[in-house]
Amino acid sequence: MSYVVAAPAQVSLPVTGSAGRFPVHRIYCVGRNYAAHAQEMGGSGREAPFFFMKPADAVVPVPAGETGQVPYPTLTSDYHHEVELVVALGTGGTNIAVDDALRHVWGYAVGLDMTRRDLQSQSKKTGRPWSIAKGFDASAPIGAITAAAQVPGIARSTIALQVNGAERQKSTIADMIWSTAEIISHLSAAWELQPGDLIFTGTPAGVAAVVRGDVLEGRIDALAPLRIQIV
Repeated sequence: MSYVVAAPAQVSLPVTGSAGRFPVHRIYCVGRNYAAHAQEMGGSGREAPFFFMKPADAVVPVPAGETGQVPYPTLTSDYHHEVELVVALGTGGTNIAVDDALRHVWGYAVGLDMTRRDLQSQSKKTGRPWSIAKGFDASAPIGAITAAAQVPGIARSTIALQVNGAERQKSTIADMIWSTAEIISHLSAAWELQPGDLIFTGTPAGVAAVVRGDVLEGRIDALAPLRIQIV
């Protein structure tokens, strides 16, 4: 097949213990999925999950043991970190039952939903979409994916983020308001999920601003850590 302009390269992520790569299709993100973070952002309780998206090429793939370079974005002076469990789907479907949802998961990774918080706040006040605050270039650094079979206890893992060695965020995956299986089920009612889809599952409390030169390290038990520097 020929194209009238150059076709974009396939976005992909490294896989722990493998030379193969995980191809990225779409990126779905869940808002306010930890109670304490929901409260710090003005929400409360077990509200119905809501979703936003990032473009696939917002991904910054960071191999295990390396430090990714993430540029400070334009149009903001309030650039925030949000550490999250990223779910990578190996199979898709529609109207997936909660009890069947986890069999669609290929693996897991540590991700950062980087946010232009000032632009998000402006969008909220005016009732406008969040795309400019969430879906900008390099807004989705992600570490190496670990196959689901290798991390059977992921739902009980600790999730944490340090900035320049100081702890900013810490919780457990079990503290998510909506579980991974419930998220997949909700998403599949609105979209036909596909192999290669990624799901950012929400962030714990403690989100805050970062500046150029800061080094961020996100960790989830049994997964490859994600380390980046803002440049």
